[in-house]
Amino acid sequence: MFAGMLICTTALLLGADPATTQKAEKPEQVKLLPIEENVINYTNQARAQYGLPALQVDADLMKSARQHTVWMTTNQSLVHSNQPVAENIAMGQPNSQEVLQSWMNSSGHRANILNGSHGRIGVAAYRTAEGIIFWCQQFR
Repeated sequence: MFAGMLICTTALLLGADPATTQKAEKPEQVKLLPIEENVINYTNQARAQYGLPALQVDADLMKSARQHTVWMTTNQSLVHSNQPVAENIAMGQPNSQEVLQSWMNSSGHRANILNGSHGRIGVAAYRTAEGIIFWCQQFR
C-alpha cells in the first residue's frame, strides 16, 4: 500500500508549482523535488524579509518530514509528529505559496518560520487520491 500511495503522489511532487528565483542550498545527498524546493525557497524569502539567514536543507529533517507527511496522507489525518523538532503542518492548500501564506498568517507557525535559532529545515508535501495535499515543515 505504501508503494502505491507514493506512485499516486509523485505526480504532484514533480512539478506542481512554478520555479522561484531564489535557490536553497542543498547537500549532495538530498535530492529535492520541485514542490519541496519551492516550500524552502518561500520560507527563506519570508525569513529574509525579517533579516534572518536562510535555512539549510537537512537530510535527517527531510527524511522525517517525508515520513510524517506520508503517514498523514495515508491516514488522512492532520496530526503533529512525535519528533523532537519544531514543526508546521497543514492540509488542503493547493500550492506551496498558499501554504506558506497560511503559516505566516498563524502566529505559532510564523514563530517557527521566523525563529532565529533555527538553522536547518526539512519539508514534504503529498496528495491523497482525492486531491488533498498534506504539508510538513520541520526545523532545528
